This record gives sequence, C-alpha cells and structure tokens, in this order.
Amino acid sequence: MFARSTTTPWPLVALFTAGYLAPYLLPTTVGRLDAGLPLSATQAGAIGSALLLSSAAAGFLLVSRVDRVGPRTLARIGLALAVLGYGSAALTHAVPAVIAGAVVGGFGSGTATTVAASGIAAERDPHRASTVGLLCVSALAAAVYLTVPHLGTGHGQPLAAIALTALAVWPLTGRLPVRTATGHARVETAGLPHRRAGLVLAATLLCWSLAQNSLWGVSGRIGLTQAHLSEVTVGAVFAVALGTGLVGVIGAGALGSRLGRAVPIGAGTALIAGCIVLSASAHDLRTFATGEIAWNTLYPIVLSYVLGLAASLDPRGRWAVLVGSASSLGTAAGPLAGSVLSARAGFPAMGAILAVGLVVIAVPMTGVALYTGRRRVQVSQIIEIPVETIPLETPAPHIYDTTPAA
Repeated sequence: MFARSTTTPWPLVALFTAGYLAPYLLPTTVGRLDAGLPLSATQAGAIGSALLLSSAAAGFLLVSRVDRVGPRTLARIGLALAVLGYGSAALTHAVPAVIAGAVVGGFGSGTATTVAASGIAAERDPHRASTVGLLCVSALAAAVYLTVPHLGTGHGQPLAAIALTALAVWPLTGRLPVRTATGHARVETAGLPHRRAGLVLAATLLCWSLAQNSLWGVSGRIGLTQAHLSEVTVGAVFAVALGTGLVGVIGAGALGSRLGRAVPIGAGTALIAGCIVLSASAHDLRTFATGEIAWNTLYPIVLSYVLGLAASLDPRGRWAVLVGSASSLGTAAGPLAGSVLSARAGFPAMGAILAVGLVVIAVPMTGVALYTGRRRVQVSQIIEIPVETIPLETPAPHIYDTTPAA
C-alpha cells in the first residue's frame, strides 16, 4: 500500500498523532465531563469508553479496506469525522449530543490511526516511525495539559484541542498515496501470516491497554481527591510526565533493536506494574508525581516496541492495525473499569489488581517477541545477511500510486 522509504514519513506521523491524541488526553477529558456536565464519575468514564470503543471499531472494520478505499481518501474521511465529532461535542452542553459527538469523533480517530498504522508497517524501520509518532503525540499532549487549566472551566477545551489537531493535519494528507484500479484484488488474495503469534499479541495487548488505561482514566481523580491537589498542579504533573515520556521515547529510538524486543517489553511491563501501584496509592504530591512520571516514561517505550513487533508480523500492516485495534478495545474499557474498580475497592486496591494482571500478561507478550526474534535470526543465517535488514515476510509489490496531490 505504501512505498518503503528511509526518511521519516511525516504525513503518517502527523496522522498517527491526530489519531492517538484522544487516548492521551483521556484523564482531562473524563475529568472535565464529570465536572462540567450533570454526570457522575462512572458516567463520564463510560463516555470516555464509548469514544475509545468507537475508535477500536474503526480499526476492525477498516483493516481490509485501506487499500480498497485508498489511504488518502480514508485519512481525509477520518479527519473530517474527528473535526465534526469532537468539535460539536465541545460546543454543546446537551449530554446526548456530547455522547454522539464523542462517538463520531472516536471513529474518526480510529480511522486516522488505521491508515497511519498500515503505512508505518510498510516502512523499512517501523519501530523508528512509531517512536517518532509517539514522540509527537506526547509533546502535543503535554502542551495541552499545560494550557487547558488556564482556558477556563468546562468540558469543551480538550475536545476542541483534538478537533483542531485533526484540522491541522488535513493539508498533509495530500502527500499520502492513492490506490490504483488493481490495488485491492492482489492484497485480498494473501492470508494473514503468523496467525498464532498475532492473535496472542492482540489478546495480551488488549489486556495490557486495559490495565494501563484503567489507571490513566482515573489518574486525574487520584490527584484531585486522594492526593488533594489542584487541577493546575495535576495538569502540571501530567505535562512533566509526558515530557519525560519524550525522553524515554528518544532513548528507545536511539537504542533501537540492540536489546531485541523481548527485554524492553517484558521487563518494561513489570516496571510499569510497580509504577501503577505507586501512583494508585498516592496521598501527596511527591508520591503521585513519582508514580505518574515513572509510568509515563516507561509506557511509550514499551508501546513503541510492541507496535514495532506487530508491524514485523506483516509488512502490509494488517497485524499492526488489528493489534492496534485490540489495544483500543482495552483502552476503551479502561476508564469504565478504572471507575468501577476504584469505586468498589478504592484506588490502592485497584492499583494492586492491575499490577498483578500486568505481570501475568507480560509472559506471553515476551514469548511472542522471543519467537519473532528467533525467526529473524534463522532467516538471516540461511541467507547470510544482517538480521536487522530481514522482515518476517517479503513485502508485497507496490500497488499504489504515490504521486502527491497537486
């Protein structure tokens, strides 16, 4: 679908940023829905879950249609839905209209992410492209967290930020490829490779994202109600945390494949579990900030390796989209799961439950990484060329016209 290149695919990175921004802004979005509208904390969390569930649905529905519709057209449809959905939700105080706008906007975000994931998987170094994308979305989210508390109260500011980001990315879609008349027929004839590894990775990443976003969805409330911090202070902690996440992502990009994928994924997930326990048990600024900063530093590092692992299973991007959509399902259930767990058991007990679950699922995730690593080594030994240059599957011939729009 996409031509492989050695340069940074900035249109795909921008599209990735627009698609991933909504999950990154989840704490402030859910918190402001709770504070600015006649909703309980659980109801606000349910709206956040509906937004992310719609995003996941887009990935599952469109994974086989990127080539048929065309990346450029599909990206523009997704961005238009994001602008329309989030924009309308930001401008109204009617709860049904806010819910509808969040669902429409979520589908737009998922559509943009699907196109971006498909294109990034076709890059010569998908881990590097994913790392740059996470770097951009972390930087943008940090800026929003610093800015939103100074723009007044209400639920609309974070939603408007997502809509404006989608609008800003629109001009770059002219550099995305368009389909040819014979594009979709050739792609549909090939089945998914590495089905067992892909399914295991999708299932475990769903649970991994559920655990992460169960805490992330209620982190704002932990800071406000349990640690007794102001919204400005909580926003500053999130901004610093996302800023240190940038350092982590840069470090992951510099490290590349030197440690393989198994160590960053397995050990990183175990460390994240400890951070979740610390953050969920915070009763003061120091503990809350330490847990959130350490967690947000590690999270994008591990995620970048997982996204690179999914991309390596199929250079056409299908596993990247399916695994990403499974992750979005976990992300979607996170705010509601976190709200229910914290309401029934309290924040510290919720953190302990989530940490145990993360340690358990780290085992099969690491197993998939070891499997792909062994396979690449075996292929490189057979044909005697460096392992870093070997994808797990031979990429399909280029079937799209990559001429930019006039």
